[in-house]
Amino acid sequence: MAESFDGDWLDLREPHDAAARSIGLALHLAAALPARPRLLDLGAGTGSLLRWLGHFIERPQAWTLVDADAALLERAFETIAERAGAVGWTATWPARRTLLVHAPTGAWRIEGLVADLAEAPDNLPLGRVDAVVNTALCDLVSRDWIERMAAACAARRLPFYAALNVTGREHFAPPHRADALVMRGFRRDQRRDKGFGGIALGPAAPAAIAEAFAARGFTVLRGPSDWLVDRRDSAFAAAIADGHGAAALAWERRQASAIEDWIAARRAQAARGRLSVRIGHLDLLALPPPE
Repeated sequence: MAESFDGDWLDLREPHDAAARSIGLALHLAAALPARPRLLDLGAGTGSLLRWLGHFIERPQAWTLVDADAALLERAFETIAERAGAVGWTATWPARRTLLVHAPTGAWRIEGLVADLAEAPDNLPLGRVDAVVNTALCDLVSRDWIERMAAACAARRLPFYAALNVTGREHFAPPHRADALVMRGFRRDQRRDKGFGGIALGPAAPAAIAEAFAARGFTVLRGPSDWLVDRRDSAFAAAIADGHGAAALAWERRQASAIEDWIAARRAQAARGRLSVRIGHLDLLALPPPE
């Protein structure tokens, strides 16, 4: 089973994802889609990409949210309906597993699919969609997974949009003497097998996506999408530090004491409003060649 994530972590990062994603690439994708586009969201989690990207499409649209975790998909539907109600939109259930959000620019039809993405694209309904989209997925997958996905998208002439791929540029401020050690362990963890059929791409994901799709004639567009976490967002800064520290501990056991000191120092800085973080990301949009 491919690696999955906790819903509370996904909720915590959602506003930062929304602030970071490239608006330019979202508009490019929206312009390339048909009048009533159907989107397949891989690793959809709690539905944060739909809640962000749907506004740029600005017309009736259909989404299939794909995740291996049925509980996350259930949470996604609940959250989408709640957020719609909060802004005065109506949400209805025309079928047991179909949510209809009545947005001012046209209805959003939303369905869910529980599927292990390690088996993608063979277990995906690519013949019934107009684009494949995802957030923070492709740095978890293997190079072979990307090649298979690129081949499947090329066969059906589907745009492929991948947001928030890590680039390997992380910066914590103020500096700490164990920063290099923690980053070394964290980088090793990024490249472990995460259930997608081989070593995870980690920071190599943007280049792997670009190479695989360009080799099949796609035009590949890029947009920076770094997380910029200032000192006021202590909860998210602390969560990022905890994640980096825990990953580093798994690989640098001989230096456990130094890493634990780093985690404690970063937590204390966050609690005092003194920790800021920048995490490098890159969005990519691969558009098929004209017919």
